[in-house]
Amino acid sequence: MNAEDRQGEPAEHARFAAWLADLEQVADADEFELVGRVLADPDQVMARAAVVRHLDRRAAELCPGTAWEEWAAAMDRAVTAHPFLTRRLREWSLFRAVTLRLPWDADELLASSDWLQLKAAAGPAPEALGVLADRGRTKRIRTTARAGLTRRGGG
Repeated sequence: MNAEDRQGEPAEHARFAAWLADLEQVADADEFELVGRVLADPDQVMARAAVVRHLDRRAAELCPGTAWEEWAAAMDRAVTAHPFLTRRLREWSLFRAVTLRLPWDADELLASSDWLQLKAAAGPAPEALGVLADRGRTKRIRTTARAGLTRRGGG
């Protein structure tokens, strides 16, 4: 990590910025080792925040591609001791299934976080839009899904 101690900035803020920079530049072969080092940081809240940002960025990049399965399995091993990160990765897998029209379970989508429900409600999959328009957890999720159905001519 190449954190610089900036004048007056709390140390964890400098480490967070440095971890993010390192994660953005890491080679694929070193990614999971670096994630492990970040998660070993004494400030666990900061460490998990850095890793979730990285996970979201990489998942969005890899989601539609063929590299997803191998990456997701390795990332799952890297974050296994961190329930929030494990859940986020699982939700990215569900989002991938919904958007690529792979098999997925409506009950699993309805049990997912507001983050995933809103992301899916803003997406293109009519099956998910229908489920979330009727039974999404929040009014915002239901409204977003209904708007998506209307745009598609399905509502």
